[in-house]
Amino acid sequence: MIRALIFDFDGTILDTETPDHQAWRLEYADHGVELPLELWTRTIGTNGSDIFEPHAFLEARLGRTLDRATLAARRRERLMALIAAERPRSGVAAWMTGAREAGMGLAVASASSRGWVETHLRGIALFDSFDHLACGNEVDRVKPAPDVYELALGKLGLAPHEAIAIEDSMNGVAAAKAAGIFCVATPNRMTAGLDLSAADIRVDSLAELPLADAIRAASR
Repeated sequence: MIRALIFDFDGTILDTETPDHQAWRLEYADHGVELPLELWTRTIGTNGSDIFEPHAFLEARLGRTLDRATLAARRRERLMALIAAERPRSGVAAWMTGAREAGMGLAVASASSRGWVETHLRGIALFDSFDHLACGNEVDRVKPAPDVYELALGKLGLAPHEAIAIEDSMNGVAAAKAAGIFCVATPNRMTAGLDLSAADIRVDSLAELPLADAIRAASR
């Protein structure tokens, strides 16, 4: 029996990933450098600094060091303004409402820090809707490792077969499947071109898939 939904946050509940890329792309453009999309997309859904560190890459392209504090402040201002214009992705609220009506639990499993997730959930008035948050700063390994999903399951008091994970990225799907959880992939603008075939179901939007259908598929 499916007893809970576990949502990824960035790019799944709220598309923070497209604004993040846009903010960095603008910063790179200010320096006359193009931000390589193929490197950027590999970092989505995980702590990407081990794969691609945008400050260091930009400095390498320029052949000089930058004032990283100034760069970071300017980029963050752009990022927060872009995120402020975003709203929860289509279908998310309906799935959450349906889960509550069915007596199911709700959790977030995110590679981001708790502070980041909580701030933005409060910004879209969804923080109080979740029973638990499991975040990247609470585990030893972030996605694609299963740790954050295992933490979410532990907080919910459930086994993997009792939950559905909702993800948008390859790293996120890999983490959910490594934890043994049925996974629905719903890519955003940044991840639509990625290979999400490891997910059990892929839809462009949760609005395309009734929650009851997902529960039936996960219960087989």
